[in-house]
Amino acid sequence: MSSSSPDHSTTSASMLCVEDASEAISDHPSPPSLAAVWQPYDDDSDISELIDAEARHMASADYLRRCGDGSVDVSARLDAINWMLKVQAFYEFHPVTAFLSINYMDRFLSLVSLPVRSRWAFQLLSVACLSVAAKMEEPQVPLLLDLQLFQPTLLFHPKTLRRMELCLLSNLNWTLRSITPFHYLHYYLTNLPSSSSSFNRLQLLSAASDLILASTRVIKFLEFPPSAVAAAAVLCSAGHHKPHVFHHRVNHEMVRRCHQLMEDYVLDTCPASTTKATRGHPPPQSPVAVLDVSTCASCDTPSSAHPQHDPPNKRLRSSAPDVRQP
Repeated sequence: MSSSSPDHSTTSASMLCVEDASEAISDHPSPPSLAAVWQPYDDDSDISELIDAEARHMASADYLRRCGDGSVDVSARLDAINWMLKVQAFYEFHPVTAFLSINYMDRFLSLVSLPVRSRWAFQLLSVACLSVAAKMEEPQVPLLLDLQLFQPTLLFHPKTLRRMELCLLSNLNWTLRSITPFHYLHYYLTNLPSSSSSFNRLQLLSAASDLILASTRVIKFLEFPPSAVAAAAVLCSAGHHKPHVFHHRVNHEMVRRCHQLMEDYVLDTCPASTTKATRGHPPPQSPVAVLDVSTCASCDTPSSAHPQHDPPNKRLRSSAPDVRQP
């Protein structure tokens, strides 16, 4: 299924309308099951359409080069990703919400140059990206003030964040329904050999989801399209050491290289990864469990920089921007 840009008037109205304080609710809803999160793509034609369109939802071709030559502050990018994943885990957002927020950030940074070593700009962008992604995917979204967890040095005003959201949307040309690795998971898992793993499909889906999110921390994965990342994650989750042909349109060499990279940079460096699951240990308790920064050798951010405390107000609301409460 190919992606199309949302209607501007409808999207802007839903994202930027004024929030009524009475709409906030106090109880945190239970996240839906994994089976309800992703709509399955079962037909070969659906997968072909996704592959045809996925390049339009990736960062520009020279973005990886700019990350390598210092034009993009990759350390600030990693900090932003770590923050997004921590907030996603805290609020139990769907995994695709976190991936979308990182996708928005990379696409924006491939078009707009932020000042190097300007951490406040990256923090502002990361909050805006996560906010927009949550509005796209979550039935309930925290207030903008409550979304700013684990950032003790800066707290952006909602009006500032709404301006940043508009800047983000404009630069992305309002193309928010990005094709992600999660679009392919159901199809790939369905096409795995029945004897490929002792775990059921839901457990493999959870494990592959964790691997996909963990891979976002490694800059080299930007080279690969979502179809290859999803294939590599499924293969790693199932304990396969050789690429499997899921679809004739999926680039076999891309999958092989991505699979090797995932084994080298994700499985081997994160002790909480799904390698343990394929070796007889229980799979992750939650599909939205994210590898903690402090346990991942590939992440340099100390855990002390992210205090694990509840916000003073963990209210959630419908998809609309927030205002300060009197």
